[in-house]
Amino acid sequence: MMSKTMKAVRLHAFGGPEVLVYEDAPKPEPKPGEVLIRVHAVGVNPPDWYLRDGYRMLPPEWQPQVSFPVIVGTDVSGVVETVADDVRTFAAGDEVYAMIRFPAGLAGDSRAYAQYVTAPAMEVGRKPAGIDHVHAAAAPMSLLTAWQFLIDLGHDEPNPLQPHQHQPVPLDGKTVLVNGAAGGVGHLALQLAKWRGARVIAVASGRHEALLRGFGADEVIDYTRTKAEDVVRGVDLVVDAVGGPSSARFLATLKRGGALFPIFPLGLDAAAEAEDRGVTISATQVRSNGTQLTEIAGLLDDGSIHVAIDSIFPLADARQAHERAATGHLQGKIVLTAVG
Repeated sequence: MMSKTMKAVRLHAFGGPEVLVYEDAPKPEPKPGEVLIRVHAVGVNPPDWYLRDGYRMLPPEWQPQVSFPVIVGTDVSGVVETVADDVRTFAAGDEVYAMIRFPAGLAGDSRAYAQYVTAPAMEVGRKPAGIDHVHAAAAPMSLLTAWQFLIDLGHDEPNPLQPHQHQPVPLDGKTVLVNGAAGGVGHLALQLAKWRGARVIAVASGRHEALLRGFGADEVIDYTRTKAEDVVRGVDLVVDAVGGPSSARFLATLKRGGALFPIFPLGLDAAAEAEDRGVTISATQVRSNGTQLTEIAGLLDDGSIHVAIDSIFPLADARQAHERAATGHLQGKIVLTAVG
């Protein structure tokens, strides 16, 4: 008889990493339009600790209402266990990866830190055959973020961050500065910009230089020694993968007609200065998109894009994974393994 329970990492209260509890939870069943995935690996992302912490970094009016207990996480790679009767795009045994119900599931409806998870079939992509589940699980949120900022937005939903829709800009022959270039989004934005023909200046700690050069960075600025805004001028695009209020300092590096894309734009108040300088500030909210994941899989398959792994923990040790994240200075992504 099939078990009706599984292991999962759940919250019963908000707090630090210590509130992550590895325990038995009900095994989900797919609803119409969904697939059930046996999870092999889980990617760890900032929204995971934002949820764990009660979204205290968001304005009160943006904080979703969370009902406990809740399973954390959005990103998985695994194997389809079963599908709803109306699903024709996937079948049992298919290897898949996904960012599940984001941002719709901000209140804890994504439920990825588990041995099994359901996902809308339209949000699921075919896993790249050339990489393992660990690397595939590390990709979805970070790679979709970089892709939707730089290559193709992929939807026409209203932009909650600004009155106009975000638009990627041409990259071929342009100079792009990527701040936070060794992090989850940053190292993928760097590679996508190179893939599209840009010259890339990477800003990160000097200890990451070899990695970033390997990913194609034309220049690496060690921010612990040099402030990029003091030495860089005339770039076409800045992708600030760190974001926040301090993104404004990069306006000085841009040429007129250039653009600043802060991945995390909350707290940034620089519209007047940007207008004076003749540059654009634009951001978007990453959204689940299985079609894009399937398209991007080809780049992961053929080695055009590589996902860097900072560290790997068993699902049962999610607490330690969040403690690692809290120390900062990540080189790529943290991943949890649920199988093997």
